[in-house]
Amino acid sequence: MKIARAGLIALCAAAPAVVPAAGAGAAARPGAAAQTTVVEPVEVRCPQVLGVGVTTNVPFCDVLIQSDPTLAITVVLPPRRGEATLSFDLHNRHTYSEDEVRAGRAYTRYLAEVAVATATGDILARRYVVSEFRNASDLVDRVGGGAGPAGLKALAPAGVERVFVPIPAGVERVVIAGQRLELLRFDQTRDEVRTVGSAMAVISNALVEYTGR
Repeated sequence: MKIARAGLIALCAAAPAVVPAAGAGAAARPGAAAQTTVVEPVEVRCPQVLGVGVTTNVPFCDVLIQSDPTLAITVVLPPRRGEATLSFDLHNRHTYSEDEVRAGRAYTRYLAEVAVATATGDILARRYVVSEFRNASDLVDRVGGGAGPAGLKALAPAGVERVFVPIPAGVERVVIAGQRLELLRFDQTRDEVRTVGSAMAVISNALVEYTGR
């Protein structure tokens, strides 16, 4: 399967922030190497790009339910010393309908669970986002490239949870895969999605914090 490199990789154009290590203002010991903490956009290889936000200009990447790590989102970590911290915005994924909003039938409550794992499939962390949709103000942004009014897609990110995941030293890449999606609709019907290949959440604004070599 060819993995698209569009979308979140565009975030890597931003300049990294360099934070002096604690005590950096004090005189260094002879022979001691200066250490800095770097915070920068991280390379994200996105198999299914949702699109770019028309207001924020932020690329959004779909999270798919996958059991095969090679088919999931891949995050490539920079060379570093020790542990790193990966962070990203985790969103639910809503199909917007103006007709349903006007009819009062648009309400949906989402709970999405994703896993961050090593390239071999060992899970490092599970993270969650819970959000409710009632009207367009509950969307994070609209996404261009669709067939709807003004060229907008019906699918859009809704809700946001900033998540942080510690990455052990020596791990050069991790994957992000969907685990399950729970939905509660306006008529109180419930549904759960666990089908492999289903798009069930969205990520954006991925950063990595680490100590440079």
